Amino acid sequence: MINRQPPSTNAEAASPPFPAIVSRRAVLQMAGGAASLATISTVAAQPAPPPGQTGNALERVRLVVNGDARELELDPRQSLLDVLRETLDLTGTKKGCNQGACGACTVLLNGRRVVSCLTLAAMHDGAEITTIEGLSRGEELHPLQAAFIEHDGLQCGYCTPGQIMSGVGCIAEGHAGSPEEIQFWMSGNICRCGAYPGIVAAVADAAERS
Repeated sequence: MINRQPPSTNAEAASPPFPAIVSRRAVLQMAGGAASLATISTVAAQPAPPPGQTGNALERVRLVVNGDARELELDPRQSLLDVLRETLDLTGTKKGCNQGACGACTVLLNGRRVVSCLTLAAMHDGAEITTIEGLSRGEELHPLQAAFIEHDGLQCGYCTPGQIMSGVGCIAEGHAGSPEEIQFWMSGNICRCGAYPGIVAAVADAAERS
């Protein structure tokens, strides 16, 4: 004979009561608390600097920038680009990709072109730096600057300082003998506006005049 009695209520009595409806605010508060705990754990893993110190020790670096001697106290991790723009307020040198791929930050270091975003300033104590601000002589533009204007070698102009500094280096290196050679040796400088025909013509023109 089958037992048709209702199930025992002992299990129900042992189980916790069904939770009350949790409000959206309470859920967000709990999630926020968990996130705060996770953050606190990460921060606590970082070594605290000694009292009176805020980070790495500064290094004394001497640079000659556009003919002016500068003596600076620099974080050894600072790029030459950041020193030029943020410490010396020479904002003509542009920060593009900040990974050495676009050439917008090109300057001359001891006469050779470098991407300043990948160059640590502290590693070049005593170096001579030339930026776009150092090319002209008063109101007289550098021949390559004038050629860029004459040949429409720019549109938005953001990459132009790097293009001109790279062009100066390209000419000095003897790599401006033909349009093809200029294209090859200027290939590290990207122009998103596509003003390449004007840029190549300007470098070729300035090379012929120099």
